[in-house]
Amino acid sequence: MPQIRPITDLRNTNEISDACHAVKEPIFITKNGYGDMVVMSIETYEAIAENHRIDDCIAEAEEEYQAQGILLDAKDTLAGLRRKHFE
Repeated sequence: MPQIRPITDLRNTNEISDACHAVKEPIFITKNGYGDMVVMSIETYEAIAENHRIDDCIAEAEEEYQAQGILLDAKDTLAGLRRKHFE
C-alpha cells in the first residue's frame, strides 16, 4: 500500500530516507492536501527505470513482429549468438 505523507514531513530528512529504503517503493508527498511530488530511494528508481526499459524493448519487438511478420526460433538464435560471440 503506498505511503502518502504531507510535505512538512520532509523537514525530517533522515526519517524520509529511512522510510524510502524500508518500503522499497515511492512515497507520495502532498501539499495542501493534493499530490505534489514523489520521493524514492535510488535502488527503487533504478528498478523502476530497468522495468521501463524492458517494457520498451518488448514493445519494440512486438511492433517489429507486427510490421515484418518474422518470428525467429529462440534455440537457433541463441545458438548462433553463442557461436558468434563465444567460439
